[in-house]
Amino acid sequence: MRGINALTLLAMLLLIIVSGTVFFRHVEGWSWLDSYFFTVVTLSTVGYGELVPASPLGKIGTTIFILLGLGVFAVTIQQFGAYAVRKREEHTEWLIARLGHTDKHHRGDDKPANDPERPET
Repeated sequence: MRGINALTLLAMLLLIIVSGTVFFRHVEGWSWLDSYFFTVVTLSTVGYGELVPASPLGKIGTTIFILLGLGVFAVTIQQFGAYAVRKREEHTEWLIARLGHTDKHHRGDDKPANDPERPET
């Protein structure tokens, strides 16, 4: 991956999830599972609304978490999407070259470059 390293992005994402889980566990007093669930649901912007921070610190922490976490989450998704598009483009270019699509324009005939009847030159 170009730009930000994939491991760096995944580590940042993991850090955000772990931090959010620990924060909500201690500030709101939720179970570890509920804290983790709220963290992931909030970070992914799904927002079921089953859990809502009740304390002022929890509400402030949630807004900060959303701003920081959503940025990291969005960059991670964008980088992996860009990587997938690049790989798709590389594969398409390889296929076009392999099939001889660009070569027949240079030769002036309709035979593909990989024609088994065509002698090697």
